[in-house]
Amino acid sequence: MESAQARPSIRYLPVSLFGSVMSIAGLSLAWRLASKAYGADIAVSNAIGAVALIVFVVLSLSYLGKLLRHPELVRDEFAHPVIGSFFGTVGISILLLSSVIGAYSADLQLVVWGVGAAVTLALAVVMISRLLNGNAAAASAVPAWLIAGVGSLDIVVTGGAFTSEWTHEVNLLAAAVGGVSAVVFFILIFSRLVHHSPLADGMRPSKMILVAPFAVGFIAYVNLVQKVDMFAALLFYFGLFLFVIVCYRLASKPAPFSPSWWAIGFPMAALCNSALIYSGSAGGKGLGAIAMVLLFLLTVSVAVLAVRTVYALATGRILTA
Repeated sequence: MESAQARPSIRYLPVSLFGSVMSIAGLSLAWRLASKAYGADIAVSNAIGAVALIVFVVLSLSYLGKLLRHPELVRDEFAHPVIGSFFGTVGISILLLSSVIGAYSADLQLVVWGVGAAVTLALAVVMISRLLNGNAAAASAVPAWLIAGVGSLDIVVTGGAFTSEWTHEVNLLAAAVGGVSAVVFFILIFSRLVHHSPLADGMRPSKMILVAPFAVGFIAYVNLVQKVDMFAALLFYFGLFLFVIVCYRLASKPAPFSPSWWAIGFPMAALCNSALIYSGSAGGKGLGAIAMVLLFLLTVSVAVLAVRTVYALATGRILTA
């Protein structure tokens, strides 16, 4: 009986694992910028992007299997005040993969981006509407709430290069939804972290999501206005400031490894991409060094997380109760 209970099962597959796709795709886009800025081999970016696509397909088929075999568990996850927010990682993954695909086909990029934008905006409507029902516990205001807002900003991050009138309007809508909701959620979450009990060990890595509104906001804003101005610089520097604080706190008291650690990957990737864009615009050896350090930290972090995740899957530590 005990061995049967310990057997790995798809019923325990967490939706938060889609954060791995976001992290790997974000790393691919960072190396694409590095190839332009520093002459890095574009094959590195393409290879990482291919891995992101494969991981997304595997996770999507696996989670679809969970939905078909255990629909009640998926419904419970979606309705959960905290776990439900991680469903936004699916839409963001599709958006980021559209940029990865853009290196091969502009037409397919637009189609995938459109799907990602529709999924992301629909989830934003659901999640924000749910919160407006009231009676949300203060302790449920966790960094994962930001996914609904930041996800909409990722529509602009990945679709800023499109020039048609309808894509421009979609980008403006996404920027409005993402920008305002990200600010509101950030204030609520910051207040909860200050005034209430600390996050549980499994949720502590998600503090890195606090960096995302500023790093993702930087890229989205630059894509909209087509320049790096002082406001963009303020977004970047505050994101960098928060990154240093969160890194110190996670390093000084690291949480046990779990899929929630993938929450650090995409915010780091967004900050790294922001640093590469900002250093390319403002120039200076200092900014270039910051961008290179962030790229190094991002690459090492994603590699370590990937190895730890594969090992945990192989030993049954993730897909068991």
